Order: sequence, then C-alpha cells, then structure tokens
Amino acid sequence: MARSNRNGKRVKRPDFMALALKEAEAAASRGEVPVGAVIANGNIVVAKAGNRTRELADPTAHAEMLAIRDACRKLASERLTGHDLYVTLEPCAMCAGAISFARLRRLYFGAADEKGGAVVNGVRFFASPTCHHTPDIYPGLGESEAALILKEFFRERRNGGEW
Repeated sequence: MARSNRNGKRVKRPDFMALALKEAEAAASRGEVPVGAVIANGNIVVAKAGNRTRELADPTAHAEMLAIRDACRKLASERLTGHDLYVTLEPCAMCAGAISFARLRRLYFGAADEKGGAVVNGVRFFASPTCHHTPDIYPGLGESEAALILKEFFRERRNGGEW
C-alpha cells in the first residue's frame, strides 16, 4: 500500500499483516501453534510476537498477549490508545479482554476461529455490554495465508502423531 508523504512523494506503508504472518511461521518452526501479532502506530512497528505457550509453559503466552505486554513495557503505559493490532487468527476471549483493557484503536485479524475465537465467533466479546472498550474491527486481512499456515501446521502434527 502506498501513500504520499509531505513532499508529495509516494512511500510504501509497511505490510503489518505480512510481518504477523512471519511471526506465525516462526512460531510454527518452534512447534507452537502458528499465530503472529504486530502492534503498530502509524508506520512504526512497536511490538511483534508469535505464540510461545509451549516454550514458556504459559497458557497466556499467546501472540497478542506477548505483543501487548512488550508494547506497554516499551511505552511505559498500560494503554495503547492510537495503536493498531494485526494478528493472524481471530483472538480468543482472553486476548480480546487484553485488547479492550489496552484500549487498542483497531484490530485486524486474518483467519476466523470458529472454535476458539471471541470476536466474530463464540462469545463475541466486544459486543458485550460489559466490554470497556471496543476497537474498530477488520476481519479477513490475510485470511487465506493465515488459514493455510494453520492447516499445514496441524496436518503435519496429526500425521506425525504429535497432536
């Protein structure tokens, strides 16, 4: 995606979902469920992460949670107002809660998660009247690429007997 800068020259905006997909692939190479996340402010990547639940023996070490923690630490703030989250898979209820509490401006996600998702599937966290903050939500960005990475990962695990 290109846009004009102050001088009228065309500059390329970073493809944040492509970066999230790379984080998902890196997670898969570590034996983690391939989910990647990037937090950006304007054209700047503030934080990025892939799942590390197995590596850290921590069920909360989802890509979104790790990216939110890293961004908040770097900014010395518990709020990420004005920041956008790009994630390869529809967030679960835990991650949706963290997104709400962090006050992220926008949520872009790739593949829908009919089983564990909580944005357009499942509990639909942001539609709850008790939700503190709802980001603008953009589903389906990079959906086919994200779904393919997940399908290949689980196919390999099922064939190898690991899952």
